[in-house]
Amino acid sequence: MSDPDKSAFDTRELRNAFGKYPTGVTVVTTREVDGTPRGFTANSFTSVSLQPPLLLVCIAKNAYSLDVFQSADGFAVNVLSEDQQGVSNLFASKREDKFQQVEWSDGPAGHPLIAASAAWFDCLREQCVDAGDHVILIGRVAGFAQSDDNPLGYVQGGYFSLGLSQDALDAAVNAARPRVGAIIEHRGRILLLPDEQTGGLRLPSGDRLGPASAPRSLTGVLQRLGVEAHVEFLFSVFEAQHGGTQFIYYRAHAESDHCAEGSFVAFDEIDWDALPDASVSSMLQRYVAERCGDAFGIYVGDERNGDVRPYGML
Repeated sequence: MSDPDKSAFDTRELRNAFGKYPTGVTVVTTREVDGTPRGFTANSFTSVSLQPPLLLVCIAKNAYSLDVFQSADGFAVNVLSEDQQGVSNLFASKREDKFQQVEWSDGPAGHPLIAASAAWFDCLREQCVDAGDHVILIGRVAGFAQSDDNPLGYVQGGYFSLGLSQDALDAAVNAARPRVGAIIEHRGRILLLPDEQTGGLRLPSGDRLGPASAPRSLTGVLQRLGVEAHVEFLFSVFEAQHGGTQFIYYRAHAESDHCAEGSFVAFDEIDWDALPDASVSSMLQRYVAERCGDAFGIYVGDERNGDVRPYGML
């Protein structure tokens, strides 16, 4: 079978497809010949072998520090914990003072280890492999350690926290009156439905997430509306101060703007006064702000008091 025509692939779409696979987040570090520490954020990390103990990471050929890592005697892989999103962003930047902003120490093989990481591996260089627009760095593990902290995750261009998502969902499942809804987006527009009780607008919701065969579930409601949506990420969990209802809202995206009722509305065209539920309106305004900044968090609390924590995934 012949190879597919390379020109047939859209690079952005291919990247999006790769992004469907959830990964951890690491900071890969080494030292220059003069001892200066260097590091970059990477999610292209994997174990290779137990005997001998090998792992690999990938670095782009256009990376500023490529020559340093190719010539170094080894490197360390720091698996970031769920509280280290800021560390990930720091080492993904071009700042020159990265190591002045974090606590770190030398590993057994002499490479920088970042404090509070979920795990670390200090490695000696085993091999460098040319691979398209990247170079694969294969390291032999000289030392490692792990903690009880949950790792930071990354998928589809966003961070997620497994521990937080599970805690929030457990609390919601135990609620006496759960209400499950979704903020469904399609090309920068959000699906809003007519609210027959108030004459205003509302987000699609149900008495549970699924299945689609249950007409009062969220996926059942979407099926009735003819909305082909993918419910993906937990966005907000809060309890009404009166009535005991636990609200659970997810992020989702639709394949098209087809809907039997309601319509998809652009961010700057949302009629906030038409959303009679102040807590839902506030939540949706946070979504718009975070979507524009491409930095999401999960709100956990009640309709008046709570806090936004690192992004979570279902």
